[in-house]
Amino acid sequence: MARKPQQQHKRTSKRKRTSAPAAASAVVPIDYWVMARQPLHCLIFLIPLLVIYEAGVLMLANGNSAALRNGADYWMRGWLASIGLTQALLLPCLVIGAMLAWQIVGRYPWKVKGTTIAGMVGESLLFAIFLMAMGQLHDLMFEQLSIDRLAAVGRPSPANRVVAFIGAGVYEEVMFRLCLLPIGYGIFRVFEIPPKWAAGLAVFSTSLVFAFAHYIGPSADQFSMFSFTFRAIAGIFFAGLFFIRGFGITVGSHAAYDLLVGVLLVSNEVG
Repeated sequence: MARKPQQQHKRTSKRKRTSAPAAASAVVPIDYWVMARQPLHCLIFLIPLLVIYEAGVLMLANGNSAALRNGADYWMRGWLASIGLTQALLLPCLVIGAMLAWQIVGRYPWKVKGTTIAGMVGESLLFAIFLMAMGQLHDLMFEQLSIDRLAAVGRPSPANRVVAFIGAGVYEEVMFRLCLLPIGYGIFRVFEIPPKWAAGLAVFSTSLVFAFAHYIGPSADQFSMFSFTFRAIAGIFFAGLFFIRGFGITVGSHAAYDLLVGVLLVSNEVG
């Protein structure tokens, strides 16, 4: 009779041990907000944009692919060419390989949900619209301050613009957010700057580099304080989005913003 309480205690503790994993999974569910940040979903979201851009460059460039490639893409290909790597599809393959390596090293689940991809599309559009609103406020501020703004000159065809803007969304985010932002953060941490300050300084510095990069190279824009300040603001916005919502949604938001402003709004103005 004296052993019964011990047996009951053993059965109770056993039930507690077996129910612990279930309780843990209930506390930390793998839902949309987590999966949208994982490398596999970011890669699935990214691949159609890569295909459209690379195929568009091949079909529309007429032998002069540099005319359609954005600055970040052009520079990264130039760096690869400087070490003898000139294959046209090497850069997108490296991006895909890096995402797969991230997936493997992080031991993320190999499960893709279509609803997550659809949600990422919706989020990208919402963030792009929000950035458009910020752009309108920026435009209004410069108008009130009577600061000159440069008018757009020599617009390419809509198809060329679509390809170029998608490429900017992909490769500018690969270069400035996926590569330079973690590097900048690591450099600031080497100097024993606290993590939050290091993240803030990395965001600010890479956003300035992102803005300046649009005025360097053969296809550079003419410098204006109006465009420079907005690009710096956009760089901070995309960097914050990268930290909070992940790489895939940052790429989607960048590409969606460029397409909405550079194709739809411009076409309406011309029409």
